[in-house]
Amino acid sequence: MAKFYVALTEELMDFIRTQRLFFTASAAAEGRVNLSPRGLQTFSILSPTRVAYLDLTGSGAETAAHLLADGRLTVMFCSFEDAPLILRLYGKGTLVRPKDTAWENLYRAFPPIPGARQIVVLEIESVQTSCGFGVPRYEFCGERDALVTWAEKKGVDGLRQYRAEKNRLSIDGLPTGIDD
Repeated sequence: MAKFYVALTEELMDFIRTQRLFFTASAAAEGRVNLSPRGLQTFSILSPTRVAYLDLTGSGAETAAHLLADGRLTVMFCSFEDAPLILRLYGKGTLVRPKDTAWENLYRAFPPIPGARQIVVLEIESVQTSCGFGVPRYEFCGERDALVTWAEKKGVDGLRQYRAEKNRLSIDGLPTGIDD
């Protein structure tokens, strides 16, 4: 049975801290709905009603485009271990980029990871839990290092050029605001 909360409880924050994987979902008024898996310890709880994740340079920038167009964002955590649980955080997302004044303070909440391009901040409007009884069990065997290795090889200038070529527009042609 689903339960709704207005903010994260201590128990739910503890659950989040043990998860190695989360998913983000966003959409504009028209076009594709984006659903992305995230990992590499890039999630941070800022308060019971505010969370953030470090967004790394990748092949797309759908979430950035959707947040600029609409702002809606859902973050989902799902237990794949012993106790089943699905946790969804609904709210409005904003982007903090390295050139923004808030970057330096927010970036401290994350481990330094090559390729960081923005921080996505979610102001939580609603929290929902559900049972997760149908979710299979999996064992964590390690993080993938391919994205970090790729970013290290690209270097600062290579990443800047990659983002300029690949991350300025979403796959639906929406601007992402990524201008380097």
